[in-house]
Amino acid sequence: MVKSAIRFVQEVQLELAKIVWPSLNELIGSVIIVLILVCFFSVYIGSIDVVFYKIAGQIF
Repeated sequence: MVKSAIRFVQEVQLELAKIVWPSLNELIGSVIIVLILVCFFSVYIGSIDVVFYKIAGQIF
């Protein structure tokens, strides 16, 4: 059991060594894009919510 645990950890280390991590500039660019999209969709969904709220207020 100990041998299999050690082998597992070694294989995990080998797989982690294969990972290509993004550069700092790529990371910052991706974070900025995600933040912009989150803000855009928040405003979009909020606008739709307000429109439906006003329509429901007129009906009921």
